[in-house]
Amino acid sequence: MKKTLILGFVAIILGLIVGNFLHNGEVIASVFEEGNSYYFLQEGVYQSKEAMEENTKKLDPKTIDYREGKYYVYLGITRSEKNANKMKKIYEEKGYPIYIKEQNISNEEFYNNVSQFDLLIENTTEEEEILTIEEVVLANYEQVMQKE
Repeated sequence: MKKTLILGFVAIILGLIVGNFLHNGEVIASVFEEGNSYYFLQEGVYQSKEAMEENTKKLDPKTIDYREGKYYVYLGITRSEKNANKMKKIYEEKGYPIYIKEQNISNEEFYNNVSQFDLLIENTTEEEEILTIEEVVLANYEQVMQKE
């Protein structure tokens, strides 16, 4: 009985120490600052708008981010690496080189939407359905980014 009480007391103290370490305010703050991780299917990066438009005129849907003097062209966004690879395969079979870039976004609405669309993509093998779902995701991304 005495041994059980001592072991229980030690377990409680260890639990408090570990809990305090894990729930340190600095750790929680840095996780929220980083945002949620997404996989962006990037077709390319262009120095000029003209080059970007010429090379991507047959690509639809797509979204374009202009940052630091460059045009980044994305064909899909997902939270699932498996879905990213599934979409990458579709575009590569069409002859487009695709790079999967991991990025963080801090937006709960976008997180919830992409999570729901990922479930749909996971449950289909139909190329046309996947591309239609991604069209909605890209439109949602553009809408969310305009708000910020």
